[in-house]
Formats: sequence, structure tokens, C-alpha cells
Amino acid sequence: GMVPDPKLKYQQLLFLGNKLPPMPAEDHVEANKVLGCTSQVWVTAAYTDGKMEFSADSDSSLTKGLAALLLRALNGLTPQEVLLLDASFLSGFGLQNSVTPSRVNGFLNMFKMMQRKTMEAVAKS
Repeated sequence: GMVPDPKLKYQQLLFLGNKLPPMPAEDHVEANKVLGCTSQVWVTAAYTDGKMEFSADSDSSLTKGLAALLLRALNGLTPQEVLLLDASFLSGFGLQNSVTPSRVNGFLNMFKMMQRKTMEAVAKS
């Protein structure tokens, strides 16, 4: 996936968040909820034709923008590629300069949730 410019600005995050396709209401369930985020975030994962496809939603536009970054980076990867990434890849987004530490931590938790959902999706297939 395309890793965005590290100088990513707050406005760009809001813009990305507003462009995220809406998530069906039935996916707003506890099992899809990311823990340890300042706002409510939901993540789903589908495994099709050897590739991962994630969706995400949040009640915060900024968090939706952070989720959109992850979707751009991870959608279309194989499960192995998703699982081989570690938290250090997140520093490439340069978020430390544009958002608060609790948001960066939430971003990390979203990423970990996507990895967990990847394992679940593959196990079910």
C-alpha cells in the first residue's frame, strides 16, 4: 500500500476520514471494537482471494482519518504481509508531530486489532 507523506497534517487526516465509506450499522458491535482508543473505533477484516480487506469506522473524524491511513497501507496485502509488519512501520507515518500521544497509541491499537482480525479471518476461511 501507499505510505502517506510523513508530514501528514491534521486537515489531511480529517479529509481522509470524511472520505471513508460508511460502515454498516450491524458491524458496530463489541467484537469489532478497538480497545484503548480515546474515541469509539470499529474494525472489520475479510479474507478473499488470498488478500486482506479491512473496513473501519469511528465517531471521531480524526480517528477515522487515522483508520483510513491504515486501510490504505494494509488493504490488498496477504495475511502474512499484514502479520509480518510490526509497530515500527507506524513511525513512517510521522504522526508524532501532528497528533497527541493518546491518538498515536490509539493508532497502534487499531493496527494490532487489524492483525488480530487477520488471524481470525484466515482461521475461519
